[in-house]
Amino acid sequence: MGEVPEEDEELRRLREAKLRELLRRLRERKRRARRRGALSKPVELTDETFEHFIREHELAVVDFWAPWCLPCRVMAPVIEELARDYAGRVAFGKLNVDENLLTPLAFGIQGIPTLIFFRRGRAVDRLVGAVPRQVVEARLKRLMR
Repeated sequence: MGEVPEEDEELRRLREAKLRELLRRLRERKRRARRRGALSKPVELTDETFEHFIREHELAVVDFWAPWCLPCRVMAPVIEELARDYAGRVAFGKLNVDENLLTPLAFGIQGIPTLIFFRRGRAVDRLVGAVPRQVVEARLKRLMR
């Protein structure tokens, strides 16, 4: 009869450990869901909303593009994926240079697509042209350090 309480105690410890693990997983899923909800898609920007966007986010990437630009259309799914994958850590925006003339002029945009990386509202890096996801991601990781 002395063995039963020891087994009961072991079962209790196992149950508690399992419960802690399940709760940890649940918290992680909730955290990921919140992150996905936090700008998991690029924000359409205008000359009027641009400044607020780059200042509101610690790290932001703005894609300067135009609908007729084939390399811009090649980059669009890359930007969408990165926005989803880095939601909650990096905010992504898209600014149509045909509809918004002031901001591209202010940043000296001469070719599209151009990605400008911002930290605390200041431009800190840029990429011009269609580039592989790995190139953009390498820049992001360097800025996130």
